Amino acid sequence: MKKVALAAALSVAATTAFAGGYEEPIIEPEIIVEDTSSSNAGVLVPILVLVLLAAAASS
Repeated sequence: MKKVALAAALSVAATTAFAGGYEEPIIEPEIIVEDTSSSNAGVLVPILVLVLLAAAASS
């Protein structure tokens, strides 16, 4: 009798777990924001280093 009650309880728990049904997940598109800066840091830093080296060499 205990096994029948346990089986009934497990079957009720299993059916309520799937009560909502399957819903396909919603995938939102990614928003890509590009930085639009007027100065390029990849060029600006080496130019500043060269200017500092030239200033140090001239003194």
